[in-house]
Amino acid sequence: MPRPLKLTLGPSNGQLAAFAAPALPLAAAGLPLSVYLPPFYVTELGLGLPLVGAIFMLSRVWDALSDPLIGVLCDRTRTRFGRRKPWIAAGAPLFALAALAVFAPGLFGVRPGPLWLGAWLFLFYLGWTMLQIPLSAWGGELSSQYHQRSRVQAFSHVSAALGLLTVLILPAVLDGVAARTGGQAPAALETALMGGFVAATLAPAVIAALAFAPEPPSPAAPQPRLRLAAALAQLAREPLLLRVLASDFAVTLGQSVRGSLFVFFVSAYMGRPDLAAGLFLLQFVFGVFAGPIWLKVGYRLGKHRTVVAGELVQVAINLALLAVGRGELPLLVGLTIAQGLAQGSGNLMLRAIVADIADKQRLESGEERTGLFFSVFSLAGKAGPALAVGVALPLVGALGFHPGRPNAPATLEALKWVFAAGPAVAHLISAALVAGFPLDEARHRQIRAALDLHASPHSAPGAPAAAE
Repeated sequence: MPRPLKLTLGPSNGQLAAFAAPALPLAAAGLPLSVYLPPFYVTELGLGLPLVGAIFMLSRVWDALSDPLIGVLCDRTRTRFGRRKPWIAAGAPLFALAALAVFAPGLFGVRPGPLWLGAWLFLFYLGWTMLQIPLSAWGGELSSQYHQRSRVQAFSHVSAALGLLTVLILPAVLDGVAARTGGQAPAALETALMGGFVAATLAPAVIAALAFAPEPPSPAAPQPRLRLAAALAQLAREPLLLRVLASDFAVTLGQSVRGSLFVFFVSAYMGRPDLAAGLFLLQFVFGVFAGPIWLKVGYRLGKHRTVVAGELVQVAINLALLAVGRGELPLLVGLTIAQGLAQGSGNLMLRAIVADIADKQRLESGEERTGLFFSVFSLAGKAGPALAVGVALPLVGALGFHPGRPNAPATLEALKWVFAAGPAVAHLISAALVAGFPLDEARHRQIRAALDLHASPHSAPGAPAAAE
């Protein structure tokens, strides 16, 4: 049984709220970028499905390549303002301008073609990476205390959940207003409203983070100039990080399989296309409360045990979907609420564990690689959704499912099995990967004590301490 929790003094709630504020516009930009923008550019602007698909795919490749590059560069940065803040300050205006150009091209008085879309998406992802990677690394450094790091991630989780919820509500409100007048909200107005929301919330959020959230001092000794290829090779030799990356990949894979099939399941299997958007929104309403709930669980169980517990809860929820019969709406509503309350439990704790592994690596090598570690963690989180769409949709298609057309009962049952059992298997794998994880609170306390001893004026400068 874990002993009673004793939290040391960490950042205040106000400081953490300021730090987590940029997570709101970043999360608000992510969902419509994949859900609303491709249909907008295909249907409204006539760029063609293959062309738009290729542009968005290449932009995500660029996004993946830039993550570790920015991670390495921000680890090397030394300024009187800190390592992370200058990157965030530089990335914010680029991200805001690119978001407006991509989401609301009408503001620029142009009818965008493929070059416009490709160029601005390139800048959009560059700005995003300049914000997200230093912000993630900064979150891992705000506190060196084991449970305080979970608290930092919980604030970011709630901020991101609020961003997702708001960006889902905006088009629903716009559609409701248009319906009262007997019309339909133009797609261009919906995407422009989302882009405007991202840009409008980004400025005060970044200002609050830069002004009120503390950034710990940079290491006194300059870090070795490690090339990107050598840095990635170094990561491959860190088995604990590889376990966390694989676990997070499985988490996001399960979440994304469920998300990519949610509308099809509600519309075709349940026969209620009118409820698909509302149920999807319901999950995110309750997702706002998931961060504080799982933070409390983490205080009691520790991070890796909380990951296991959260993922097993997800397994149970997804398997329970197999019991949902056609038309059994109350059970589906209950499971959707439960899904929201379990939302992101694994991601939250795994992100906090990355900072602990960075401490272990710094003790063993004497090198600061927090930004690099979080950049690779970000890559794992992006790979899951990409694979989910590429596997889940072709799979249900191969099983005979046709969206928008009548389907045989056996085909609808196959859809339900992929929708329910696929995520359950992924979450079970995620739990298995971190079960028995050796870097717990006691081991981390030893690592921090060794790091503090090494940083004291009486220790020999320049030599890494040995791990116990």
